[in-house]
Order: sequence, then C-alpha cells, then structure tokens
Amino acid sequence: METIIFATKNKGKIREINAILADMDWQVVSMEEAGITVDVIEDGTTFEENALKKATQIMQISGKITMADDSGLEIDYLDKAPGVYSARFMGEDTPYAQKCSAILEKMQGVAQDARTARFVSCIATVFPSGKKRISYDTVEGIIGWEMKGENGFGYDPIFYVPDKQKYMAELSAEEKNAISHRGKALRKMKEMLKKEL
Repeated sequence: METIIFATKNKGKIREINAILADMDWQVVSMEEAGITVDVIEDGTTFEENALKKATQIMQISGKITMADDSGLEIDYLDKAPGVYSARFMGEDTPYAQKCSAILEKMQGVAQDARTARFVSCIATVFPSGKKRISYDTVEGIIGWEMKGENGFGYDPIFYVPDKQKYMAELSAEEKNAISHRGKALRKMKEMLKKEL
C-alpha cells in the first residue's frame, strides 16, 4: 500500500480526502500522523504557488509522495477577497465564526445577484523523483445572509449553493464531497495518480 502524506493539520480536510480516495489502495496520512510538525509559510500569491510550496517542502522532509491543497473563498463583490488569504483573513488564529460574521457584515445590503462567490481548490502532488502534478477546480455559489448548518468547516456556513438550495454547512459529507471544489479537484488528481502509482 502506497502512503501519501497530505500536507495539512486540518482533520476535516483529511476526513474529506480519505472519503474520496477510499476506493484506492493508498493510505493518506496527515503531517501530524507522519510526525511532521513544521509550519510551511504560505507566501505565494496564487493557490498553485502555495499548494506546490507545501507539497514540495513536506516531500523533502518525508521522502514520500506528498499532496497539498490551497483553497479559498473568492467573493466577487470584494474583488475576489479573501481569496488566497482566506485562512489568514483577520489573522490565522481568528475563529471562522468571527471571520464569517465579518464577511456577512461587509455584504450587508448587497443584492443577491451581486453576492456571487466561489470556493477554489488547487491540489499539488510532488513525487520524490521531482515529478509534479496539479489539479484545480471550483464550486460556484453566493454569500448567504446568515450562518447556517453544523457540517463542514471554514466558510461553509455562509456559502449558499443555489443548486442544492442549502448552505454548504447544511450538506451531508457525501453531498458536499460530490460537489465541492476540493472534492472535484481531488477526483481529477486521483485520475492522474492512477496512471502514476
């Protein structure tokens, strides 16, 4: 069985990833499970730069195939902010409930057709041989008017998915993985890795 390290400390992400890759003969472990505690500084200006930087650094430490994603929320009305800075918006240690509240405040009084937004995910896989693979996908929606739902994490409680008529945090794990930016990017990556492993 191939072990792949996923460069994250986020348990929610690892759960999502393992659910999507469950049918493969690979074991995906977090940095923590691999005993790696370094913090990779995400100073790239694009999702791709950050994903590649994380995957490359952790692969160099572990010597194993490493996958990383950089994802974020782009809100058109806010010039695509918080975008690549989604995790660091208002400070990295600020609870997401506070970040979500601040965004809802900024969007007060904004008409529905101007509330368009998307979650973006870029996944990079770096092999010990130096080979790299990149996949990228999005899910479109709108910024809602309140926080709703107990599932998911991050900005899920304020992201309304018109097709589902639900907020992302109201979707079950299966529903979310079927439509989410990370789910779609991960399935693309899975197809690429099937050819490599």
